[in-house]
This record gives sequence, C-alpha cells and structure tokens, in this order.
Amino acid sequence: MPRVKIARKSTATDMTAMCDVAFLLLTFFILTSKFKTADPVPVDVPGYTKTVVLPEDNIATLTVGSGKVFFGVEGIPVRKTMLEEVGKLYNITFTPEETNTFIVMPTFGMPIHQLKGYLDMDPDKRKEIQQPGIPTDSVSNELFNWIREARKADAAINQKALRITIKGDAKEEYPTIKKVIAILQKQEVNKFSLITALKAAPTK
Repeated sequence: MPRVKIARKSTATDMTAMCDVAFLLLTFFILTSKFKTADPVPVDVPGYTKTVVLPEDNIATLTVGSGKVFFGVEGIPVRKTMLEEVGKLYNITFTPEETNTFIVMPTFGMPIHQLKGYLDMDPDKRKEIQQPGIPTDSVSNELFNWIREARKADAAINQKALRITIKGDAKEEYPTIKKVIAILQKQEVNKFSLITALKAAPTK
C-alpha cells in the first residue's frame, strides 16, 4: 500500500503579541527613567573603589565648584515649602509663577535677594546667567537657612530625616567644602555622603 504524502505547509509565527510587549516595556522604562541633570558648574568628583547607590527621593545635594555652592533637594512639595519658609525669614513673598519656576529647578545658586529677579527672567536668558552661588559667609549665611528649612520641610512632609550629599571638585574645593561641613555640623548634621566617581580597585 503506497505511503500517503502529507503536503508540507510553511509555518508562520504571529509576532504581534511580542511586539506589543516590547513596546510596553520600552514605554515603561522611558516614563520611569530619571535623566541626569547637568551640574551648574564643572565638577571633577574624586574617585573611589566602592559604590553606594543614592536614593532618588528624600535627598539634598550640595554642589561645590569654582568656590560657589549650589543647593538642590528632591521633591516638589519640599521645594515649595522650603522656598516659602526661607522667603518669610527675609520678608520676601514669591508669586505663584515664581514658585512654579523654582520647584522645577533641580538646583540653584542665587542669593535670596536676587532670586525673585532670576525667577522672573525669560527661560532662555536665565540659562545664560552665571549664578554667583549661595552666600556662606558669617555675615550672610543663607546656606544655613536653606538647609535648615529643607530639613524641616522634608521631616514634615515625608516624616524622614533628609539625607545630605556633597558633590565637590577633587582638586581645589577643600576650603569651600570645609565651610559647608561646618554649616552642617552647626545644625548637628554629622552624617552625610560624598558623591564620587567609580574607579578601578588597585591591583595587588
């Protein structure tokens, strides 16, 4: 009896479901990723062989470069409360437009009496302005007030102690960083992190 030959048919795989999953994952990663913000001044951070990943919230960063100090804190509600409270200390009232501009700024380095004019500028013109840094001298230690009000706002909103990090140049910013550390210690903040760049461990 002759063998029955079964006609071969080409197999086809429907890739629609896989494409849908791929695009869903791509969309998820794009929406949840946090882009790195540019430093207000060039900062060559020191290298270190161990790495500790910093959290994305409940953290404040002091950026030190060219003898200037810039301050940034995560969380729009914390930034808004901090701005209002510091404004009260210097009898300055910020408009809703100025507040909305401030709370989206990742970091800033303007003296408080120049901050209103800076926030009122056109965005393109604001980018061209070189910020002079937050005053840290004994006569006008505004940085002390910014840090204190940020800590108070974070404790009230997040019920956590604000984590302080310092990002400074590895070669020439030690006097300024020493001054910043003294300001932190004046508020009894003796625990903080130093942001470093990863380098290879020395070979034995």
